[in-house]
Amino acid sequence: EPLKNVEKFITENKHLKDVPSAKEVENNGIELGEMNKILLLKIEELTLYLIEMDKKIESQNAEIEKLKLNEK
Repeated sequence: EPLKNVEKFITENKHLKDVPSAKEVENNGIELGEMNKILLLKIEELTLYLIEMDKKIESQNAEIEKLKLNEK
């Protein structure tokens, strides 16, 4: 899912998608096993976003280097 959609969801709902809000946890509690499952899923999502960002940065750096060589 694109980060813009994640940002939009957080802005509108004040919490991550599929993660209970602080208010929900305060009112209803939370099962630790379920929360661990949710957190592991979010860690995986973050890792995938980081990999995607790293690829973009590497691509941009390669393009910058190419442009620098063409200037000389």
